[in-house]
Amino acid sequence: MGEQSEPPVLVEHDGHVAIVTLNRPRAMNAVNRALATAVGEALEQAQADSDVRAVVVTGAGRGFCAGADLKEMASGQDSYVPGHRDWDFAGLVRHWLDKPVVAAVNGFALGGGTEIVLACDLVVIDEDAALGLPEVGRGLMAAAGGLIRLQRQVPFKVAAEVALTGEPVCAARAYELGLVNRVASAGTALTEAVALAQRIASNAPLAVQETKRMLHRAAHAGSDWGDAAWSLNESSMEVVLGSDDAAEGARAFVERRAPHWSGR
Repeated sequence: MGEQSEPPVLVEHDGHVAIVTLNRPRAMNAVNRALATAVGEALEQAQADSDVRAVVVTGAGRGFCAGADLKEMASGQDSYVPGHRDWDFAGLVRHWLDKPVVAAVNGFALGGGTEIVLACDLVVIDEDAALGLPEVGRGLMAAAGGLIRLQRQVPFKVAAEVALTGEPVCAARAYELGLVNRVASAGTALTEAVALAQRIASNAPLAVQETKRMLHRAAHAGSDWGDAAWSLNESSMEVVLGSDDAAEGARAFVERRAPHWSGR
């Protein structure tokens, strides 16, 4: 069965976790328009589904994502989603989700693959996988957020070396730099990523969403002693404290039982 007959993305659910699998294994999950569209639509569905509390993104076959489909680029085709240029590369790198997104890097994730990883909230990587931004060696630049996000996630000089040399970063080095949360035994990144996502999903959904939102807002709100950051913090806390889940969490603690979250 050829790739033409296979869906470019597979979506399945494990409890409250949606698993989105890039499904072009013969092309190392390189991103074309069909894949980007399917990813963007899958994320929209996850955002709208109140039963989904976290998302895992991974790749089919032996690689996570080889980046943009250079064959399609060479033929003059772009990989952006029609009507959703705001989602940017892979339908993901500028596609905000309230729910945490975990990357399960099951093989090398180069170029746009690394940019997808950088856009995710948490990352689990196979011990034999690698990240990297090799665009300069192809006459390109890491314009899908790589040059924006990398220097915010690692020291500037490290980011400069990765981006300017184009050399890959092994899993152990990525963990050392704080680019990934966990290094998994070969072949187990998806299992560990789903377990991590399920741990997140066991918490109060609204509190998790406001926590994610606050983490991202605070990163650009100036000094942690300044009024801007604390004003954002107070706004998020008002939402959380006014929720049914906050009351349920307190009741469950007093009654020594597991909470039953409503997401409200």
